[in-house]
Amino acid sequence: MLSSVLDSEHIDSLLHAGVERSAVPGVVAVVVDREGICHEAAFGERELGSGVPMTVDTVGSIFSMTKALTAAAAMQLVERGQLSLDTAAGDVCSELVGRKVLTGFDGDGQPVLRPAASALTLRQLLTHTSGFGYELFNADLVRWHEVTGTPGLEANGVGMLAAPLVADPGTRWEYGIDLDWVGVMIETVSGMKLGDYFAEHLTGPLAMTDTAYVPTSSMRERAASMHVRLPDGSLMAFPMPGPEPDVRHGGGAGLFGTMGDYGRFIRMILNDGELDGERVLATDTVGQMVTNQLGSLRVEPMVSAMPQLTNDAEFFPGQPKSWGMSFQINDDRVATGRAAGGLMWAGLANSYFWIDRSTGIGGAYLTQILPFVDHRSLELFTEFETAVYATR
Repeated sequence: MLSSVLDSEHIDSLLHAGVERSAVPGVVAVVVDREGICHEAAFGERELGSGVPMTVDTVGSIFSMTKALTAAAAMQLVERGQLSLDTAAGDVCSELVGRKVLTGFDGDGQPVLRPAASALTLRQLLTHTSGFGYELFNADLVRWHEVTGTPGLEANGVGMLAAPLVADPGTRWEYGIDLDWVGVMIETVSGMKLGDYFAEHLTGPLAMTDTAYVPTSSMRERAASMHVRLPDGSLMAFPMPGPEPDVRHGGGAGLFGTMGDYGRFIRMILNDGELDGERVLATDTVGQMVTNQLGSLRVEPMVSAMPQLTNDAEFFPGQPKSWGMSFQINDDRVATGRAAGGLMWAGLANSYFWIDRSTGIGGAYLTQILPFVDHRSLELFTEFETAVYATR
């Protein structure tokens, strides 16, 4: 087992040092292999200045780390024949029929739209090639929401589902609201709210008992506060309203969870769809999810259009990256030591994970800081991953 060779003292030392230099207010990190947890640690405070320590069972908002679970749930339904990867997604969700492409704005500042060249598919939604974008990284969408008065991210994400395409399906990779639509498709064919579907078919069988859209009372008691990085580099805690019981279960974001729970999801992927005797995905399905689905397209840098929420974002700049369902794949070995074909993604509040099926290890990291891709927090995550590989 990996734990027998990990330099846990070194890993703990660098995480603690990250707290001391204000890279993070608090952090939880977990390392897993196919057999179990190899190391987990927590340092700092759940809320800066509170004196309440971060613990390994601390709960946080994992934002876009939700996407990988949504993709797994969709692939379960593909296995059962209830969804199809390559037929028109509009056959399931009529709202996706006839979606138009935003090409710009006219002289009066009104949106200019044209018909899409083709219908979009579930495969394209799972790989961010459907033509949808995000306000976070697309200034035209920010302007579209402003001009039309359509609520976006600030309204529990409901309004963003009304947004137009920004490219023809299948023509480029652009990070967007795709997995939110996948969540709608899952709810449509299953007849269940997304969180209920997860509990019955994914998080429940995987014993991810601290993962939910609406935290239990126990989860709320262990929740970390959100923080913002100020211009002088310091951190400030700020209140965020908790989810209402009738909150929309978004496929692209919205889950709260622990890194111990997420480690169980990582281990399921490492074990080809099975964990502790519970099979949630077929081996061949996992094989599809973890291999390049983009063809000759590649993941592109994401340029911030909402600097209050995100910095520019690119992991391993300058290196070729492809996309599976729904993971970024590093096509070559990267500086941390992760092998070619490694998987990763992240959440808006600077939570991160990686899965390396070649070496059989993975890790997850949680803090609660805005904006996304906080340089100090990402540096600490990179140090953490590098230390795991350095001591194997």
